[in-house]
Amino acid sequence: MRTLNLLLASAAMTVTLGTVAAAQEAATVAFLMPDQASTRYEEHDYPGFKAEMTKLCPDCTVIYQNANADVALQQQQFNSVIAQGAKVIVLDPVDSAAAAALVEIAQSQEVKVIAYDRPIPDKPANYYVSFDNEAIGRSIAQSLVDHLKAEGVPDGAGVLQINGSPTDAAAGLIRDGIDSALDASSYKTLAEFDTPDWAPPKAQEWAAGQITRFGDQIKGVVAANDGTAGGAIAAFKAAGVNPVPPVTGNDATIAALQLVIAGEQYNTISKPSEIVAAAAANAAVKLLKGETPEATHTLYETPSQLFVPAVVTAKNIKAEVFDKGINKPEEVCTGEYVEACRKLGIIN
Repeated sequence: MRTLNLLLASAAMTVTLGTVAAAQEAATVAFLMPDQASTRYEEHDYPGFKAEMTKLCPDCTVIYQNANADVALQQQQFNSVIAQGAKVIVLDPVDSAAAAALVEIAQSQEVKVIAYDRPIPDKPANYYVSFDNEAIGRSIAQSLVDHLKAEGVPDGAGVLQINGSPTDAAAGLIRDGIDSALDASSYKTLAEFDTPDWAPPKAQEWAAGQITRFGDQIKGVVAANDGTAGGAIAAFKAAGVNPVPPVTGNDATIAALQLVIAGEQYNTISKPSEIVAAAAANAAVKLLKGETPEATHTLYETPSQLFVPAVVTAKNIKAEVFDKGINKPEEVCTGEYVEACRKLGIIN
């Protein structure tokens, strides 16, 4: 009888382990992004995540949702994917503070959360994956400072600072990096703005007011991403400022790459979102298997993997973007940008 009981227990354990393995192989994973103000989520992040998940876990179901900068909508989406059986949720929060409650809800139901791109400071997620946002801010600002010095702009000259959304903890890290570079420079910040929802029209409206206020005192603009950079550039053009002062950016969107090529935006950051998306997929699969993803850093008490980005200007855009195959010339060198691409050697 004892032998029979042991055999039955062993068989039950085998069935249980087999069920767990099957559940992991056919698990549901959610990929929840914050807004549509940046085109990167549909064009790069989700395709990159989906492709890696398909490779690593072909039987897994991936649910994609975008909250369109709506905190309440993201909460609904978060609850919905849990109800649909998601075992891991990759979350790029609309509001980093509000996201703490979402992490708590998920973890209380044994659902793992990977914070993506934007950290969640108030409640440790199971993992965080991103480019190093503070390094991004420092890099774009230092690049501008170095350019102003090379161009002979005198000490004490003024710059504008356009930050990202005040509800985005990643924007705060980018701002900290910008501050560190500007504070150590010989230039002064004339005015600073936190852009609600990262919305380019709001950045443009604010920049227009500062152009009226400061005029030719503005020798450069540190904008935290390509959308806010585009808004600032549009404001200068609308005001008839020519040439436009050098403006920084971040994300290497196609529109920004075209502006850099045309000499209308000074820099951007090449951070192929597919890299971070693939890392998130790898982490998700490890968590599904009960394993611990490898961390390179710890941020807000969360094991993290942070990637180092590259600053892109007209001088290195061919090498950093096109020679590396991040973008194809035919995607960027269109219409009015063809001749500028030829001058930079991107196309013949």
